Amino acid sequence: MGNWVVSLAGPRRISLEPCPADPLGPGQVRVRTCWSGISAGTELTLYRGSNPRLTKQWDDATRMFVPRQNPTPYPVAGFGYEEVGEIVEVAPDVPDRHPGQLVWGIWGHRAEAVVPAGAVSPLPSGVDPLTAVFARPGAIALTAVLAGDLHLGDWVGIFGQGVIGLLATRLAALSGARVVAVDRVPARLEAAARFGARLTVDAAVASAATVLRAAADGRGADVCVELSGSYPALHEAIRATAPGGRVVAAGFYQGYASGLALGEEFHHNRIQLVAAQVSGAAPLPGLAGRWTGTRIAHTFMDLVAEGSVDPLPLVSHVVDAGAVADALTLLDRGDGDVLQVVLRF
Repeated sequence: MGNWVVSLAGPRRISLEPCPADPLGPGQVRVRTCWSGISAGTELTLYRGSNPRLTKQWDDATRMFVPRQNPTPYPVAGFGYEEVGEIVEVAPDVPDRHPGQLVWGIWGHRAEAVVPAGAVSPLPSGVDPLTAVFARPGAIALTAVLAGDLHLGDWVGIFGQGVIGLLATRLAALSGARVVAVDRVPARLEAAARFGARLTVDAAVASAATVLRAAADGRGADVCVELSGSYPALHEAIRATAPGGRVVAAGFYQGYASGLALGEEFHHNRIQLVAAQVSGAAPLPGLAGRWTGTRIAHTFMDLVAEGSVDPLPLVSHVVDAGAVADALTLLDRGDGDVLQVVLRF
């Protein structure tokens, strides 16, 4: 395969396009992509056209979305953030990277990329390279768990058992929490049980709030983490949480809230609602200066290397990069048997 990049020409208009090779500059390495995972959250918002960055502009100075001054920025080329590849060229001033080294990082769905040497991390010894597509999803899950400030013995609801939700279930269980996993897909709930959930709730037939309150002697959950990006699920997570407890809103919510009634349990039970987002500041003020984004991602990969987390069962589909349109259509349908879809370059 030559140098190709996944390009989005408009909502649901995706293709693999040729692109020129970038020159190698000082401090840089050239990486040939082996695998690139597709995010079923952020990338689907781009694919469907619902991502706020398509209609508004993010102002770094004010950290606010403002009206877009320019037309919608199509084509969007090279989006993606779950890459694994092989270094094929190294700038002369880079001492600690070498050709043939397998690395993980973020360079988008493209066959080849030139990136700063410090932006890619070597795979831990003995780790299956495919596991490294989970470095970023794992960091998102760990950020949400850290934002929950979990303690040994806490009852914790994890709402949404997609890839990131299942990883959060495993990480919360490793933290000593008693996890109740919530989803509408039975197969995902079965996976959650294998990942350490004590109880599972099929939200299509049962109330997660009722189950969590019963499990926790009527109190409700100490913490709930919402990862589906569904407003009704966020509302149920609030209902499931004990008075004065915490809800971590870690899903990527789209549009205006429908199904979220903040005048009900949120108001009357004084629920603490916090956002978790993988980039930027530490998940909690008390973690600032210690839990950087780099540390979070490397901690997750350390847990993979030591065998505490095994994400490979979450890979449901591996497809050739040329079939990227089919891969995104598969994710867009939302079939319950689809978890991590990986492009093979």
